Amino acid sequence: MFHKIRKVFRAQQPAPSAPKRAHNLFEAASAYVAACADDDQEGIEEARGWVSPEALSFGVSELACRAVIALARERDESPNDVARSLLGLPAA
Repeated sequence: MFHKIRKVFRAQQPAPSAPKRAHNLFEAASAYVAACADDDQEGIEEARGWVSPEALSFGVSELACRAVIALARERDESPNDVARSLLGLPAA
């Protein structure tokens, strides 16, 4: 009888969950930008919840800078030319 009671009691308790790991701003920025590129609204909302809006903004800005620098090196162009090209702006 006690076995049945324990079984019912255990079934009502929530399963222990793994502790949530805190995400840093670069993980949030990476996930956010990737979700935006994939038009994944659920992923966007999830990444938004990982850090403050200010931290996310900083991370996205840092990611943009690093991406422009990497593309500029790859294309052997100036970062300004690459940034303008990515945004569809005429060459300066």
